[in-house]
Amino acid sequence: MRLTAPLYPKEVCCMPNEYAIVIHGGAGAMSKGKLTPAQESEIKSVLKSIVEEGLAALKAEADALDVVQKAVNRLEDSIWFNAGKGAVFNHQGNHELDASIMCGKNLEAGAVSGIRFSPNPIDVAREVMMNSPHVYLGGEGAEQFARVQGLPQVENDYFSTDLRYQQLQSAIKAQAVILEPTDHDYKYGTVGAVAFDKHGNLAAATSTGGITNKQYGRIGDSPVIGAGTYANNQTCAVSATGHGEHFLRHVVAHNISSRMMLANESLEQATHHVVFKDLPSTGGSGGVIAVDHKGNISLPFNTEGMYRGWGGSNQPAQSKIYE
Repeated sequence: MRLTAPLYPKEVCCMPNEYAIVIHGGAGAMSKGKLTPAQESEIKSVLKSIVEEGLAALKAEADALDVVQKAVNRLEDSIWFNAGKGAVFNHQGNHELDASIMCGKNLEAGAVSGIRFSPNPIDVAREVMMNSPHVYLGGEGAEQFARVQGLPQVENDYFSTDLRYQQLQSAIKAQAVILEPTDHDYKYGTVGAVAFDKHGNLAAATSTGGITNKQYGRIGDSPVIGAGTYANNQTCAVSATGHGEHFLRHVVAHNISSRMMLANESLEQATHHVVFKDLPSTGGSGGVIAVDHKGNISLPFNTEGMYRGWGGSNQPAQSKIYE
């Protein structure tokens, strides 16, 4: 596990953009060699194409909220990531998914957990934000709301893949939730997106299948506003990925925003403090993606890798995993 701050090239941080987007596909216990070169290339290609699509939309003056939702849709639809299609199994051999989305302009937010039959949980979260007096719906109530809103429904096995099934078997054999790599486990985590648009608005969205072999309705940080997701036009937009229990304890996403607002820290200072000091202080690992109200980007992680992509008006689309 890497616990010291990497030296990012200048094109990643501290370069204002008129508009920008950053995405992640999870961070955690992954090691080089788990993926073949062809798999790495395909994953980076998927990440880069999503960033390119987001940049094109932002250039055409699309709203940041719509852009992050669309980016997470594409991540949820890819079997490479632990969200939507390809989500991990719980202890009962089913899938329970969580998601949240937040608008930095007015602090409106929507969140859902325990989703079993909606193929894109981020869409349910957006509907909660737009068409419900509540911020957070869970379990059967969230599913019922999705049906009332006319959102698509699928059978629970829609989310299943052979890779995730093998991970479940490894976890059951070890009698543990998967937080460390096995022969079939490449990572744990979530997917997420943050964006800054030409109108000066920020938005963040996060979606996850949780952790393999989770029990008792376990919920991590991803659907919790302020922990796994946060956006405020006065500061920044953040989406987190990693060991959710620690991100909850440190209220990571809001913590970063607060450090910027109250301590006058830069985006880079705030994200690095939380990722490399706060999280490790309790044994937490993972990373965040963030963009501030000037279009600066930061992507720190204290693990060996984080699937990520980024770009802005002054930065071409890029994607990386380890370096």
